[in-house]
Amino acid sequence: MSVIVRPVEPSDKQEITSLMYEYIVDFYQRPKPAIEKVHSLIDTLLGKNRGIQFAAQKEGKLVGFATLYFTFSTIQADQITVMNDLYVIEEARGTGAAQELFEACATFSKDNGYAHMSWITAASNYRAQRFYDKMGGTRGDWISYSL
Repeated sequence: MSVIVRPVEPSDKQEITSLMYEYIVDFYQRPKPAIEKVHSLIDTLLGKNRGIQFAAQKEGKLVGFATLYFTFSTIQADQITVMNDLYVIEEARGTGAAQELFEACATFSKDNGYAHMSWITAASNYRAQRFYDKMGGTRGDWISYSL
């Protein structure tokens, strides 16, 4: 059975919460945020005004997600999207789920008139870097910082 990619729906809240915790805590080894914060973020994205989440579903189970945030680029004086997350569970990697999620984000960005879609990944995430290179991404000249 093939992977189906679609916007996250309210009925996905429990499954998407579990995937987000796996992504945050297990994959990136960050502290577990309070469930209220995760649910608030999901609810914000369900509104589709400040961003959108896509889910990859295989055989009735969510196996991945991608998150797009809507923002602006001063340099372009235009609206852009930022793909903040693209995550696929270990057992679904290599099935095309990541490619389908990426393409859903790129298509949404293009179809809705955004100037471009950008994204970042951890410097140590070589698998993601190879994937983004394969998807036609170009490495930028900017260095990312956080505080």
